[in-house]
Amino acid sequence: MAKVKVLMGLKGAGKTKELISLVTAALEVEHGHVVCLEKERKLTFDIPREARLITASDYAISGPEFLKGFISGLYAGNYDITHIFIDSLYKIAPFAGDVHAVEMFVDWLDAFGEANNIKFTVSISADVNGASEGIRKYF
Repeated sequence: MAKVKVLMGLKGAGKTKELISLVTAALEVEHGHVVCLEKERKLTFDIPREARLITASDYAISGPEFLKGFISGLYAGNYDITHIFIDSLYKIAPFAGDVHAVEMFVDWLDAFGEANNIKFTVSISADVNGASEGIRKYF
């Protein structure tokens, strides 16, 4: 079973609202720490305080490799993390339209999640009809 769930849709499709609901639900059932990574400080009052909310712009994440290192560092500092939510992946780590790089990153999340028993939920602002098979398998 995949450790990654992708929420995909155009701006205004309700991805962030769904993500907030999923964070809240995860806090009720997870037996570890829940982390939510966002680009800017817009979810401060929407995410329950029991979740660790991290603002990516504070760390100047410059691309997918940096984001992999950041996530690895989060886990290295806290082995009790059981779920990481990433809101607006393209805003946090620019992929410059490289679909293959996005697929590789999401596959890496899945492998990292499997190896460390962490679930990931990732929102992507893009037309779901244009999603590659490599991304669709995580819907």
